Amino acid sequence: MMLQKDDQFSIERREALQNIGWALLSAGLLQAGSPAGSVFAAEQGPGFKDSRLGELKDLNGYFPFTPSESPEAWEERAEYVRRQIKVAAGVWPEPENTKINATVHGKVDRDEYTVEKVFFESSPGLYVTGNLYRPKGKQGPLPMVLSPHGHFQNGRFYDSGETRVKADIEAGAEKYEVGGRYPLQARCVELARMGCMVFHYDMLGYADGFCLSYDLIHRFAKQRPEMSSAKSWGLFSAQSELRLISALGLQTLNSIKALDWVCSLPEVDQSRIGITGASGGGTQTFILAAIDDRIKAAFPAVMVSTAMQGGCTCENATYLRIETGNVEFAALVAPRPLGMTAANDWTKEIETKGLPELKQHFKMMGAPEDVEGKYYSFPHNYNYVSRAMMYEFFNKHFKLGLESPIVEADFKPLTKEEMTVWSKEYPAPPGDEQSEVKILHTLARNNTRQIEALTPHDQTSLAEYRRVVGGAIEVLIGRTLPAAEDLETETISEDQLTGYKQYHTLIKNQRFGEVTPALFCLPDQWNRKVVLWLTDAGKSGLLKADGKLVDPVQKLVDAGTAVAGIDVLYQGEFNQIQAAPNEMPVVKNPREFAGYTLGYNHPVFARQVHDILNALAYCKHHESQPQSIAMAGFGFSGVRAAAACAHSPELVKQLAVDPGGFRFAEITNIRDLRLWPGAVKYGDVPGLLSLCEPAALWLASSSAAVPKLVQSTYNSAGLLNKVELFQGKANSQNAAVDWLLKR
Repeated sequence: MMLQKDDQFSIERREALQNIGWALLSAGLLQAGSPAGSVFAAEQGPGFKDSRLGELKDLNGYFPFTPSESPEAWEERAEYVRRQIKVAAGVWPEPENTKINATVHGKVDRDEYTVEKVFFESSPGLYVTGNLYRPKGKQGPLPMVLSPHGHFQNGRFYDSGETRVKADIEAGAEKYEVGGRYPLQARCVELARMGCMVFHYDMLGYADGFCLSYDLIHRFAKQRPEMSSAKSWGLFSAQSELRLISALGLQTLNSIKALDWVCSLPEVDQSRIGITGASGGGTQTFILAAIDDRIKAAFPAVMVSTAMQGGCTCENATYLRIETGNVEFAALVAPRPLGMTAANDWTKEIETKGLPELKQHFKMMGAPEDVEGKYYSFPHNYNYVSRAMMYEFFNKHFKLGLESPIVEADFKPLTKEEMTVWSKEYPAPPGDEQSEVKILHTLARNNTRQIEALTPHDQTSLAEYRRVVGGAIEVLIGRTLPAAEDLETETISEDQLTGYKQYHTLIKNQRFGEVTPALFCLPDQWNRKVVLWLTDAGKSGLLKADGKLVDPVQKLVDAGTAVAGIDVLYQGEFNQIQAAPNEMPVVKNPREFAGYTLGYNHPVFARQVHDILNALAYCKHHESQPQSIAMAGFGFSGVRAAAACAHSPELVKQLAVDPGGFRFAEITNIRDLRLWPGAVKYGDVPGLLSLCEPAALWLASSSAAVPKLVQSTYNSAGLLNKVELFQGKANSQNAAVDWLLKR
């Protein structure tokens, strides 16, 4: 096989949450609670099933695509999935389309085309490198085809060798010796002869793209403690995850900048820009086409499938394929033309699984003839048979007017020296760990400045801030507020106590197979207000060791306010079903990259926020119709409460939080249960609190002032008077109750 075998590999699933014993986090993520985590004895506690305690999904799962019922429904879905891809790839908000200072040199003149060497920075220290093919004797504007090469050994410099090409010709995979031996050059040459410009650019780590090494981008396997501190961190660390900087994201940034550059060339026809690549280049093909409509036609080879989604670290990223997959990514190209090939790999069923749904989708989008796919019985490849299909695809959709069939003509291959962009005049950049740190930290600072520039100062800028940062948080949480029909409840017990009734209830989210254990305290003289009380002890945090209400909760109940406590995932009742893990559960993959797990499954933090959303939705839709819903969160549960309020600020009237000074930026362990990728990029805990308006906010903090970002958003909304800072030494729970009761 011409591709490097270990870039695409099958990874077995694992049994997800193993019984690894009772675990408590020193930072207070999980605590036993007053009456040992459950408000009832073990023999009285309900047994329940929750999908989150089952097997984790991995890249070898099943990823079907269900077409939407109408273009309007698809438009809403498509907006979210595009945003999900951009957030996962670290390009939300979109990179600024600034002038690119490309160096173009070393022209090679062939009979019908020329080839030039190109390099430019997509971000300081991060380079796009490649070759630009131009047809000779053609009048512009000319069509342009971007060509990311994929997982071919040595990338643009690939040479399959004499033995390999002879075998390929004998098998019918290739037709001619030169084209079969240099298949990457062959597709660029033939497209140029067809009248297209072609930019053949490196995937990071290949050929000239070694500013970040091949072993780092494509072979990363073990965490590097020396590259995982809060101040000095590299790729694949907790700190890079917190900023959503990944190998896939860096490659996607390069693809976006490659597109920016070719769009700036005066001879390029903006209405005829295409992209094609195989394997990892196929992944880049449908990723870029999905998120950028400047691409007018896309031809990903041997990558679109309902099966394995991409085995390399450069094809995975946290959040990327949660509840979506490659076929839906390809659907985002519609109604622009889409062509695909499949081989004897994970894509072999495309004609029966994926293509029929895409045809239905394109028909709904008014372009029934603009999608095609074909399975060819060869190993994973971009061989002559596949290339021939691609040539006909671009001939048709770019209206090149060439007679079919298009047959590759022989050509004189470029040598490595004729292709490489680096020379004595243009020396190559370093590719060591020091360079890696510099590239990543510079990118992180630039991303931070881009987010900070969104800090609102009036209603208009506030709306944009909410669109971008709020839109990102929506993806990080990954869930809409449950609808009434999503929920059902099971009351386990009901007790009349002095002045109130106590209910032990299971809130069941039927859509996602989740169960949220809850304890409700309903005053006999209810004032129609509800406070969701969240502590690191779960619902048992409402109670003293003797089973009576803790004083702050008792004060709320005495005032006529209903109080609810819940167990989020890995608290209380969950621990009677299955012992809590002491680190982030992962899929069975020997490579220590979070994206292999969190690219397909929500982080633990998000799953715990889902429990809060289940409880909020239950209160909202309850037949008693409470007049107001408030939340109070303490310790790490205060951070969860802030996230839930940031997600649904219109639902929560008051939010009282004491996060204990916690910041996600403190996390350095990639398996930390509190790890929430993207949190630092979008403002950490202050970023969450900034999205909580119009809810009234009470914040316990050792700082002398409310965080500036929170002040800016509330002030822009004209609601700064609804923010109160608590710096007292008194018990924060008692102080929070006093604030809740006076509003």
